[in-house]
Amino acid sequence: MATATTPTTISLQHDLLTGMEWSAGQLRELLHLSADVKARPDRYRGALAGRFLALIFEKPSLRTRVTFEVGIASLGGSATFLDHTASHLGEREAVADVAHSLERWTHGIVARLFKQEILDELAQNASIPVINALTDRFHPCQVFADLFTLEEHFGGLRGLKVAYIGDGNNVCNSLLGAAARLGAHIRVAAPAGYEPDGGVVAEARRAARETKGKVEILSSPEEAVAGVQAIYTDVWTSMGQEAEASARSAAFVGYQVNSDLFAHAAPEAVFMHCLPAHRGMEVSQEVMDSPRSIVFDQAENRLHAQKAILLTLLS
Repeated sequence: MATATTPTTISLQHDLLTGMEWSAGQLRELLHLSADVKARPDRYRGALAGRFLALIFEKPSLRTRVTFEVGIASLGGSATFLDHTASHLGEREAVADVAHSLERWTHGIVARLFKQEILDELAQNASIPVINALTDRFHPCQVFADLFTLEEHFGGLRGLKVAYIGDGNNVCNSLLGAAARLGAHIRVAAPAGYEPDGGVVAEARRAARETKGKVEILSSPEEAVAGVQAIYTDVWTSMGQEAEASARSAAFVGYQVNSDLFAHAAPEAVFMHCLPAHRGMEVSQEVMDSPRSIVFDQAENRLHAQKAILLTLLS
């Protein structure tokens, strides 16, 4: 269950911890850079030559790990993977000591952690950039790739209607914050007790007032998807919530993205999912594998968006 808290704010010049510390202008620059990196990869070969990246992962990963490792290598740098799935950061050694050691050897840290507070502590003690590759509260790398994907498909984000259906989790929080900064109209439909972070919603609404975007938090999936150009969902039970699986499955009955729900969306609507997906649960197989699904475009664009992030923070 999400709790209302104030979003973390860290200087863009140093870290990417939430995505909400990036202004609308900076987000647009990142999306433009992502497009250029994708269109002209040879232009950036060697751009990060001699740069070393530490990857600290407390959670399993396919897309995040591979795209960061391939991304830094394609830019001329290299990555060192630190497996913390058996021992979480801070258990074997103080977080500050890890930060101070890594800043002597590497040029940046990518951390995929359970707790946002540990990521913040890591960043507070490291003199090198720290990038959030997923925490319990935010997933900015995923959402930056998602917005890039939407811009590719629709040509722009201002006024674009996007519905997020399901758990108000880390992806939902990051989507709200970033989409509102770019003038999108985003609706979230979640059952009671599973709404997105209240502090994030408040900040997204503040940003939306400046960009003529719109933020709506609803309970009805049908109301949320009415006339939208994109429908997004994620798993109902995230890593670390396995003990809640039965309760969550019961709470999310009626929140599956299926053909009946899709019938309420705009004719050109696309389906989005950050993966991994559970066909037959949060999404039906016919929607997941339909021509409307752009989930593998999202997955591909993780590489290009993260290369843009690395270029922004490490070059």
